[in-house]
Amino acid sequence: MRGRYLSPSQRRAAAQRALGDLGADRRNHVLLRIRCSASHHVAVVFRTELGPVFVSVVGFRAHGSRDFADVAHSPHGRGTEYVDLLDGDRHADDELPAHCECGARLLSRRALRRAIDSAERLVLVQ
Repeated sequence: MRGRYLSPSQRRAAAQRALGDLGADRRNHVLLRIRCSASHHVAVVFRTELGPVFVSVVGFRAHGSRDFADVAHSPHGRGTEYVDLLDGDRHADDELPAHCECGARLLSRRALRRAIDSAERLVLVQ
């Protein structure tokens, strides 16, 4: 997969398949957790056979797995899971969408790769 150009949609589809291959024990493959300064879950990066896979929940009422909303919401109100290979275009520093109770944000691919390369396990974002 490395060295071969994939369009953004092909890259996200490959990431979704790689994430699915981890099965129910995907928590055992966490490389990096991303949280905001209020300790909300913003995103997570998993180790897969294709390389690091970025996962966040974006959209209406996006919540991390341990964030609790102050009002009940339907199963469709959680937002949409955004999945992408972290090693996208190495020459571009495109931003990845994420969301928590504090609001929407964009995360730098390059900064997340640096955090993984330096063996960080948790990144706090403002």
